[in-house]
Amino acid sequence: MAFDFIFMLTEDDSTVPDARRRLDEVLAGGARHIGFKDVGLPVGELKALAREIRSAGGRAYLEVVSLDGESERRSARAAIELEVDCLLGGTRAAEIAPMLKPHPVRYYPFPGDIVGHPSVLSGTVETITDSARRLADLESVDGFDLLAYRFDGDVRALMASVCSAVDKPVIMAGSIDRAERIEAVAEAGGAGFTVGTAALKGQFAAPEEGLTAQVRAILALTLKARARSTAPRRIALVAHNARKTQLRAWVARHADVLRRQKLISTGGTGAMLLEAVPDLAIHRLQRGSHGGDQQLGALVATGELDAVIFFADPHGHHASDVDLMALTRLAILHDTPIACSPAAADLVVSASLGR
Repeated sequence: MAFDFIFMLTEDDSTVPDARRRLDEVLAGGARHIGFKDVGLPVGELKALAREIRSAGGRAYLEVVSLDGESERRSARAAIELEVDCLLGGTRAAEIAPMLKPHPVRYYPFPGDIVGHPSVLSGTVETITDSARRLADLESVDGFDLLAYRFDGDVRALMASVCSAVDKPVIMAGSIDRAERIEAVAEAGGAGFTVGTAALKGQFAAPEEGLTAQVRAILALTLKARARSTAPRRIALVAHNARKTQLRAWVARHADVLRRQKLISTGGTGAMLLEAVPDLAIHRLQRGSHGGDQQLGALVATGELDAVIFFADPHGHHASDVDLMALTRLAILHDTPIACSPAAADLVVSASLGR
């Protein structure tokens, strides 16, 4: 997610009883990342909720709030059964991560010590950051769910410290109920944030009453804050042979901003770009003809790319046309921006990177 927000169908750390009705309002507001807690509704209803979210083109999140070991294990099993995209929270990553490893569920545990209900983050900036570093070493930990605004201390310092200490996305949670806090998350390097109770109670300024208006207001604040985000974007760069010169020129033109991003490329394109701009940090996959396009597709499907820049050659037939079509389909399915020409790529840079 390229600095976005997750709408949580929850109030006071529990899934709201009318979550299914509320979901229609949230979708009408334009939210695509939608989650719920592991308490408040029976598993059968949560499963139907997850199915509805995904059928509508969204990504489904389950957040753990239970603190005892058996409840957390049960939540992990539920995440697998519900087929949510991401499991947020939990304090037993060493135990839960191996359970999730054979499954496509992304895992974002809590760093630091979590106590009470509603949950509170205890410790110091240093101890919480150290906890995040240790968790980052676990293979099946994909990011972090940081209860930043449930921390009784310097929240901005905490967010900046954790984000700079780990090379994985950090989602901020806990009482994010105003524009200033959304902007603070962006400036600290957060990948996104969760909102639940505040929107359900109508705490954001909106031109109309109702949850749909609240979601639209939060999306507007998110878009504005995105321009101030310091989190690196994960951008794929690839081109057909006849368009490699165009891509090389485009990358050179935007080199100053691309140096601050995480770049991924198919093998041949990556080699060409590194020759043109040697100081770029590019992770090279296989060459397109050897499966690189499929590797990019897998990254789109798991939410690990924020944008795809694919300069396609419109002339003649290419053996890779099928790969481009498959990649485009996945980008549409997972709402990942894909640009196939310099002008379109300029818009991606302008909208996503604040330039």
